[in-house]
Amino acid sequence: MTPSDWQTFTTSDGLSFDYPPDWTARDPGGKLGGAFVDVTNAAGKAMAQLRTNIVTGAECASQYPYQVYDSQTLQGLVEPGTADRGAPRYVFESRGDGTEPGPTQSTTAGYGITMMPEETGALACPMFHLFLWPPSGALFGGTYNPANNTTPGDPALPYLEKAKLYRDTAEYRQLRTMITSLRPAKTAG
Repeated sequence: MTPSDWQTFTTSDGLSFDYPPDWTARDPGGKLGGAFVDVTNAAGKAMAQLRTNIVTGAECASQYPYQVYDSQTLQGLVEPGTADRGAPRYVFESRGDGTEPGPTQSTTAGYGITMMPEETGALACPMFHLFLWPPSGALFGGTYNPANNTTPGDPALPYLEKAKLYRDTAEYRQLRTMITSLRPAKTAG
């Protein structure tokens, strides 16, 4: 549930989300069409991005060891007329070698909304945090970065260990609440 003192941001193309009162959501506008919203925390560090009017096609060229730290189905984002597809879901997950520093091209953790089915087995395709939203698709999420995301514990821990610790922080809970609050904007009618 979203706290009552949170603010609401609504994009020009019909999505709304709630965010903490000391965070900032800005859409500087763009010539490409769609929303281009950056969300920063009180210290001005990047927490998440919301982009619409994105092509959602993706290819699985290689697979990596993976972990899922958190997942929740988001029925409110099922696009009308797509009942044959799975509902989007919020996910915080990682790909790569748990001993490597990160984020890197092959070892990364990220949080966001995806249309990809839940992975099974020991390996998974790269993260595709994209979902259907007219006219094509959208993304709302970000990459876990210990320099931006407040993380407890020894700074020398491997990157993916830090990601696991981040999941249990107050900042992560705010981030998750913000992203899972995404919904179609109420229209006057």
